[in-house]
Amino acid sequence: MRRIGLAVVLALSLTLAPLVAQAQQADKARRIGWLSMGTPTTTSFLEGLRELGWIEGRNLVIERRYAEGDLSRLPNFAAELVRLPVEIIIAGDSFAIDPARKATKTLPIVMTISGDPVGQGWVESLGRPGGNITGLTNISPELAGKRLELLKESVPRLGRVVVLGHPRHPDWQPMNVAAATLGVQLQALMLQSREDFESAFQLAARERAGGLIVLPFPLTNTNAVKLVALAARTRLPAVYPLRRYVEVGGLMAYGPSISDMYRQAATFVDKILKGAKPADLPVEQPTKFELVINLKTAKDLGLTIPQTLLLRADQVIQ
Repeated sequence: MRRIGLAVVLALSLTLAPLVAQAQQADKARRIGWLSMGTPTTTSFLEGLRELGWIEGRNLVIERRYAEGDLSRLPNFAAELVRLPVEIIIAGDSFAIDPARKATKTLPIVMTISGDPVGQGWVESLGRPGGNITGLTNISPELAGKRLELLKESVPRLGRVVVLGHPRHPDWQPMNVAAATLGVQLQALMLQSREDFESAFQLAARERAGGLIVLPFPLTNTNAVKLVALAARTRLPAVYPLRRYVEVGGLMAYGPSISDMYRQAATFVDKILKGAKPADLPVEQPTKFELVINLKTAKDLGLTIPQTLLLRADQVIQ
């Protein structure tokens, strides 16, 4: 009987040991939160974490909160993540940054994508964020002039270009420099909300604009589709800041690789979990860029994209 009892005890020990180990491991796992307007793929972010030794389900727990396109849900989700609590909130898009900032002044917030964090008042400067927010900005001033060059290369007789965005946007100065070199006149049309889209394009048509540049600003898929549809209706060749526009029918996009920015965001999470303070981590700009061209849209607009430009493209959508 004693032998049988000992065997049972040993069998139970062998069975329960992995479960106990897993429970202990779960207790020691670090907890972070992901907050975003939509439901973007986090594959690149997870790959970046894994390369740094952070594996979801082993030593890391990720609480995900997606607003599914409803901006009004973000404040409640942000407050919920703070109450859990999590150690870091990752803003999966620019819409999530302000709700996270209003929910906490102490928990670190990592931006994966942000238009102008200094102008928005989220950080004191890119080099010295100064508060509990750091991460990445998709603003890269050298891209502004490059987008104008790409538009001019596609539309050689380009004279007047409408720029959708605020005239105080950081991209404006380098774009003005490029415009003077290219002999192009720029006209700013401010976008405060989706309600401004129609009037902006009506004005562009009245001004006989020959092209369109869209500056980086908070974007939903609905807004992207709307802008692209209006550009098609007014027959305006347009260059956008993100490939998402081209995937829904826009002509051309030149901007940072979002998947690469998600991977970069993982390095901020790693440093903060190891003790770094957001105030001491400079906001980083993109390091990888991509040119995407939609040939079907070019054909609809009656444009012939130069072969030299097509050869430089990272992706050509037929």
